[in-house]
Amino acid sequence: MADLFQSDTLKRLTWPLLALVGLLAFNALFTDEFFAISILNGHLHGRVIDILHNGSQVMILALGMTLVIATGGVDLSVGAVMAISGAAAALIIKNMIPGLPGGIVSAVGFALLVGILAGMWNGLLVAIFKIQPIIATLILMVVGRGIAQLLTDGTIVTFQDPQLTFLGNGYLLGLPLSLWIVATMFLTTALLTRKTALGLFIESVGNNETACKYSGVNAKAVKFMAYVFVGFCGAVAGILCTSYIKCADSNNAGLYFELDAILAVVVGGTALTGGRFTLIGSILGALLIQTLTVTMLAHDVSAHIIPIPKAIVIIAVCLLLSPAFRSQLLAPWRKWRAAA
Repeated sequence: MADLFQSDTLKRLTWPLLALVGLLAFNALFTDEFFAISILNGHLHGRVIDILHNGSQVMILALGMTLVIATGGVDLSVGAVMAISGAAAALIIKNMIPGLPGGIVSAVGFALLVGILAGMWNGLLVAIFKIQPIIATLILMVVGRGIAQLLTDGTIVTFQDPQLTFLGNGYLLGLPLSLWIVATMFLTTALLTRKTALGLFIESVGNNETACKYSGVNAKAVKFMAYVFVGFCGAVAGILCTSYIKCADSNNAGLYFELDAILAVVVGGTALTGGRFTLIGSILGALLIQTLTVTMLAHDVSAHIIPIPKAIVIIAVCLLLSPAFRSQLLAPWRKWRAAA
């Protein structure tokens, strides 16, 4: 939470926050019962809860993507990592001997290990072998989904394990468990990057990697760990996705989620060129994207058309984040005031 109170961060949060508030105001006026909350079996239900719940996967991916982008990189493979990790968890839990203790631990643990190994692979290519991040991660983006389909033989693997299903569908203190997972990961990431030197190292690598080396910062290690973390985030999101739909769908799990994660980070105020980053901004960006999607679905906008208005809103927010664009936009007003 510390980065929230930095003046530069507040400036970068202004436009995505205003866009989100404007979208919520639109829904308050034109979407029936948008803010209606009901209680069923002690659990909260409603469109707002659905936005938070369904947006949890992108929020988790955005946390990892923020750190990678802050180092000056990008990860296009997180959607594929979701597919592989989800397939691994589903296969283990389905083939586990009934009644054998530790089934959920084995499934989740192996799925997380898969995500970490995927992140290590990307980190090795980018940090050690100096391959351009967009190329290095594009390799796993293509190959990874093929690996997931190979694991599942191209079929949808279903399961009925109540413990694994609980992760994506369960509730804790009235709220979906996925929200508590997002909150835990956000607070942990914020503490590690704002209460230790890690955040400064990440930003310095993104700003000037050469200067970092001469300052004694191990830029390779920083980049490597950033990719490992986003791989871990991809695995967590993949487990939640598989748990939510109670099956491993290698063709559709995490499809295009990498784009939503990147957009959430950029809309939240973190520059693709690297350097200063804001985790809160990335969470806001993910919420903005999910709220926009739910809003259009509530107004019967076709799923095929949704990407168009989504792109328009995202472009508008990104332009407003640009000081040069805002200066040109306000130029006529300044001239009028000067003349008056």
